Amino acid sequence: MKNYYWKIVIIFIIPFVMSWNTVDSFREGTGEHPPVEYKAKYHIILVIDGPRWSETWGDSTHHLIPNQSTVLKQEGTFFTNFRNNGVTLTNAGHTALCTGVYQRISNLGKQLPKNPNIFQYYLKQYKQDKRKAWVLTSKGKLEMLANTKDKEWWNTYMPSTYCGVKGSGMGYPNDRDMFPTFKELILEHKPTLAIINLLDIDAWAHQGNWERYIAGIKELDGLALDLWKTVQNDPVMKDKTAIYITNDHGRHLDGKKNGFESHGCRCDGCTHISLLALGPDFEKGKEVHDEYGLIDIPATIAHMLKIDMPTAKGKPINELISGRK
Repeated sequence: MKNYYWKIVIIFIIPFVMSWNTVDSFREGTGEHPPVEYKAKYHIILVIDGPRWSETWGDSTHHLIPNQSTVLKQEGTFFTNFRNNGVTLTNAGHTALCTGVYQRISNLGKQLPKNPNIFQYYLKQYKQDKRKAWVLTSKGKLEMLANTKDKEWWNTYMPSTYCGVKGSGMGYPNDRDMFPTFKELILEHKPTLAIINLLDIDAWAHQGNWERYIAGIKELDGLALDLWKTVQNDPVMKDKTAIYITNDHGRHLDGKKNGFESHGCRCDGCTHISLLALGPDFEKGKEVHDEYGLIDIPATIAHMLKIDMPTAKGKPINELISGRK
């Protein structure tokens, strides 16, 4: 009689176990990720505007980016083949980072993005106050990132902004004057989402001033470390903040048009940029050589915060969303 009961148990249990193995195999085969609860609750995109790869990570000495290449790289995941696969201008690059869509857009700041941004999607979905999402930019013209021309979203669910001279949405004040305010706003409001633009490198390059361009790279490298230390020293944001240090574009290669002074074409100097991702969910000291692009950053953040962002075209970065042990 006992043997009879054991046979019944085996008949029912084996198919059950096999079904679970089939589900696991299906997930592995399709690349699906089971639901994960991520530690990072605050996400900051830090855009160091316009350095060329050859002067930063492409220089084997890394002497202009000592903080990123040592202290910060040890804390995060670095992407060697990160790209702007759209228009390599300021407004287009930042639009890609906020909307997850590459778009040809005026670089003057008078045209709004076609698609809603990640801040709007987040504020609407989670019914949050606008101070939980910030656009913080030294370039005043980038205030346009907070809005969209989409009729269903225009002038609604917009994030807070502090752009340009005294937050007026105009001008190009230097980063040294703007950065302390950016940090104050981050610490005061502890936004779930923020983007920061630092302009000095790009501004000096456009003036053809090589010495100041080089000095700017080194100075903003210091500000990147300062921002990381700032959030890590805050009792609320410590070990709960992800920072994505990237660029909106590079610069022309030497011998291409006017070289380092400008950008906007499809040469490797303009398209090859960098990404260093820091945060509690990302592997430390890891290098990734697969290609990713600007639109994949908002896709990754949306995935981690479970934001529904249907208009975005990017894909979550696998090495970031599955890196936590």
